[in-house]
Amino acid sequence: MPLLVIDSLKKGFFSPGGVRKPIVSVSSFSLEAGEQVALRGESGSGKTTFLHLIAGILAADSGSIQIDGADMAALKESARDRLRARSMGYIFQTFNLLQGYTCLENVLLGMAFGKGTDKDRAVALLERVGLQERLHHYPRQLSTGQQQRVAVARALANHPKLVLADEPTGNLDSTNAREAIALIRQTCRENNAALLLVSHDAATLGAFENVREFSSLNNPEKEASL
Repeated sequence: MPLLVIDSLKKGFFSPGGVRKPIVSVSSFSLEAGEQVALRGESGSGKTTFLHLIAGILAADSGSIQIDGADMAALKESARDRLRARSMGYIFQTFNLLQGYTCLENVLLGMAFGKGTDKDRAVALLERVGLQERLHHYPRQLSTGQQQRVAVARALANHPKLVLADEPTGNLDSTNAREAIALIRQTCRENNAALLLVSHDAATLGAFENVREFSSLNNPEKEASL
């Protein structure tokens, strides 16, 4: 069975006038363990909502999201949080680092929500992403590219089976963007983690062999017409 299996997934939001607008309507999608897939989609197409549903940050209106045999969409919020901490890593476009904590502390805090902190692993991951001289620096003391590297280390801290990346190069220049994608892909391979990345950037998508159109998966217009 694939690591990730999505079936009949739907999510919509209500406008101030009380009209429900469908945002995500994905009939089926799957991802094998260790597989790396990039989804191409324009801004506002529902890509981030799709990742948030997979991660359990948002609750689905209907459908199922099977992750390593557990249905994320059927769980209550606290159980979704536990499943996310145990099985997933999330790389946000804006990094979401805690500004009052050092690089090392940011990674350790990410671990605290999973199986527990492991300082040796946290240090090893930060060294792996080239931050061995920045362990005790705060995010404000780092370049944008360095902050992204902390976010990558944090996402991999709990040995995730699935890594989600939401426009991870959106705030990087072209050189740092290339390095970030290479780093994310390589570290996922080393950890045998599946990778699902969404982006609208041609250069980012060009680094992947398996690129799929989000519009071919997502059809909220069809749902709205029913």
